[in-house]
Amino acid sequence: MWHPFRDDIEYYEERARGLLASAWDGTPGALEVFDGEPLTEEGAHDVLARAHGCEDWKALQANIRRPRPFARAFQAIETRNLGELKAILMRDPWLVKASGTNGNDLLGLASATCDERFVQVLLEDGADVDHQNVHGWTALHQAACMNLRYMAEMLLAAGARTDLEARGEGGTPLTVALFWGNREVASLLGVHPPNLRVAAGLGNLDLAVEPEAKRGFYRPHSGFPRWWPTADPQEVLDEALSWAARNDRVEVFGDLLKRGARIDADVYRGTALAWAAWCGLENATRTLLDLGANPNQRTGFGGPMHGEGVTALHLAAERGHLGVIRILLDAGADRTITDANYDSTPANWAGHNSQQDAQALLSA
Repeated sequence: MWHPFRDDIEYYEERARGLLASAWDGTPGALEVFDGEPLTEEGAHDVLARAHGCEDWKALQANIRRPRPFARAFQAIETRNLGELKAILMRDPWLVKASGTNGNDLLGLASATCDERFVQVLLEDGADVDHQNVHGWTALHQAACMNLRYMAEMLLAAGARTDLEARGEGGTPLTVALFWGNREVASLLGVHPPNLRVAAGLGNLDLAVEPEAKRGFYRPHSGFPRWWPTADPQEVLDEALSWAARNDRVEVFGDLLKRGARIDADVYRGTALAWAAWCGLENATRTLLDLGANPNQRTGFGGPMHGEGVTALHLAAERGHLGVIRILLDAGADRTITDANYDSTPANWAGHNSQQDAQALLSA
């Protein structure tokens, strides 16, 4: 049984939607929870309630407000009260093996805080370093997602596996790291799976033993839209170029283009140039432009409410990457283009995200 650890029903609404999205993607843990229930919002409510030991959604709403040991342990983690967590675990040592909503254990919840002290305490108290929630996510996936090298090293020293998959086939910690361009932690995580996008992200195309294999992972969380990856060689090449770009692997750009990758392709939520700009990679940005990338190419990026019809300049402005902004402007990027969601210029995006220097540069 899962232990509730938050007392706001909106949190469980979001978890139900995430559970449904993972089931749609074919994630084994999520499908197991549904166990024949219809893959609908109502079905997600029902299975989430029953997983918490409640008859229905109304009963879950009443249940989440009762104070429980797991919720108190989570609160200690959330408030960074290490002493309180130690005291709770001393009283209730079974908590390190317990699971909360959507199968999240305390180790996984602690890894999400980016505070290695709590991870260390839980490992010392016997937490399962390879515990997977319903999405298949482990603490090592979280470290990879957040580019937490020290935490990743700690988990690996405790025996964490690098081949466990989350949110779709091939969704290893390495894949998660490369999706976000987290090169520092990616270097620790082996080569699983050895497909072309992983090889491109690592900057060595010779590693692509199975170029089209295991691409079921395509979104790191349910805020990204649904997609159906295929084994189309063109799609595989275009995606590989995007992954090379977000990891600053300029050494493989030319080879991928010779093989047929399209420099302005948006295979899933972002062209190669868009990703290079968002990651603040000046070398990759300049190289892509030199190879013919269009500085004013529109693309989708992130979740549907994040980026639709945006340019690389919008994304560099959002993150305050001044060097990339200058490179794009020198290449002819149009600072007056507005995005499709908010009808806003790159300068507006900079201002909205409190990037005053970028806003000033774009408004000059």
